[in-house]
Amino acid sequence: MLEPKTFSGGLHPPDLKLTSDKPIVNLPIPSRVVLHVSQHIGAPAKPIYKITDKVTCGQCIAEPGGFVSAPVHATISGTVIGAGNFMHPLGVPSPAIVIERTPETPEPVYTSEDGMALPPEEIKKRIQQSGLVGLGGATFPTHVKLSPPETKHIDTVILNGVECEPALTADHRLMLEEPDRIINGLKLIMRVLKAEKGIIGIEMNKLDAITLLNDRLKNESNLSVQPLKVKYPQGGEKQLIYACLGREIPSGKLPMDVGVVVQNVASAAAISDAVNMQKPLMERVVTLAGNCATNPGNYRVRIGTTVADFIEMTGGLKQDIPLKKVIMGGPMMGFALFDLNVPIIKGTSGILCWDAQQAIVPLQTACLRCGSCIRACPMGLLPQQMKKLVDNKKWAQLDSLGMLDCIECGCCAYACPSGIPLVQSFKLGKKNVMAERKKAAPPKG
Repeated sequence: MLEPKTFSGGLHPPDLKLTSDKPIVNLPIPSRVVLHVSQHIGAPAKPIYKITDKVTCGQCIAEPGGFVSAPVHATISGTVIGAGNFMHPLGVPSPAIVIERTPETPEPVYTSEDGMALPPEEIKKRIQQSGLVGLGGATFPTHVKLSPPETKHIDTVILNGVECEPALTADHRLMLEEPDRIINGLKLIMRVLKAEKGIIGIEMNKLDAITLLNDRLKNESNLSVQPLKVKYPQGGEKQLIYACLGREIPSGKLPMDVGVVVQNVASAAAISDAVNMQKPLMERVVTLAGNCATNPGNYRVRIGTTVADFIEMTGGLKQDIPLKKVIMGGPMMGFALFDLNVPIIKGTSGILCWDAQQAIVPLQTACLRCGSCIRACPMGLLPQQMKKLVDNKKWAQLDSLGMLDCIECGCCAYACPSGIPLVQSFKLGKKNVMAERKKAAPPKG
C-alpha cells in the first residue's frame, strides 16, 4: 500500500461514521415524486410535459437548457399532476414536475453492452443524455467536465472516494459493495479524456475499501488507489489533487489547467450504468444519520422522493427524542431544511436528523484575534480580515484577498472559538465580489 498523503491546513472534526457498517438498502418505489428542473449547476432544464400527461420511468421530462445543463428524467411511471413552482431544498420556489405513480407499473428493463468498445464521443453522448451530474454534491453536469478544450491535455483522472464529511458513508458502502461499477466508470472516463492514469483517492478511515480496490486493481498498470490521511476537507478538488499529485491549481484556474479531471466514485458508478445500459440517473444512495433516526443507514432512493417520505420509508423518527434540525448533506457543508416536503435531488448525499444536543449553536462572541481560522483554512486565505471587509462592504479589497478562492468548507467557522458564522459572511462576500466584477466587465459586442 502506498504511503498516505494529505494537504496543508484543514482540521479534524469528529468522524461520526456510525453507518459505515450498514449495507445499502433499496427503498420501495415512492407513490409521488417532485422533480425540480434545476438540480445542477448551470441553466435549468426545460419541462416538456404538462399536467395530465402520462410518463414512463426513465423518460426524459425536461430537456437541457443549454450546454451547461442536464436533462431530468421521470423516476416513476405515472401521471403528471403538478407543473409549476414548488419549494426547492435550497429554500426558494423553483419550477418542478410532480408525478403520481400508477400502481403495479412494471419497471423498465435495461440490457447491458461493453461501453469500452464504443467511440469516446458516443460514451460522452450517453453520459449527457443520462442527466448525470456530480453526485458528490457539486452537481456540475458531467458531460461538461468531460469536454475540456483541445488545448488542455488531461493526463490523470482522480476518483474522489474520500467522503471526508462527518456522518456520511454512502460512498464508502458503494466502494465496498459495487467496486466493479466504479472501476468501469473510471475506465470510461479515461477513454473519453484519453488520460493515461487513473487514481482512486480514499481516506485511511476506509481501510476495507482501500484493501478491496487495491485487490481489484492489482493487474491494472495504469490504475491505483492513493491512501489519504484523515483530514477535512480532503475531498475538496484542489486538496485532493495536491495530495495525490502534488499539483497546485492557481487562483482562478480549474483542475483541467493542471491536466486533471476529478469525479466522485458515485458518479463513476452512474457513468457505468449510463454508458453500458443507457440508463438515466433516477436514483442514488443517501446516508440517513442522526440521533432522531430510527434506522440510520445507507439507502438507495428514487430522486424526487420527498425527505418526509424518505425518512418514513426507512422506519421514521424516534418517538422519545424530539427532532430539532434536519440537514441535507453533511454537517460541514450541508444546509438545514425548513420543510420535509422538499425532495431528494441529484446532489443529496445525506439526510441528518438531529436532536437538540447535536444541533446546538455556539454562543457568538467578539473575535479573539487568535488566528485559528487562518491556520485551519485549506486555501491559505485570511478569514479574519475577510470577515471585516465583508462587514464594511469593501468588495474591491475583498476581491484582492482572494474571496473567490474560498471553497465554503466551513473549516474557519468550525475552528473559531468565538462562534462567528464566517461561512455565511463569505457566501455574501463572494456574491458581491462577482457582482462587482460583472459591473466592471466591458460590455459584450
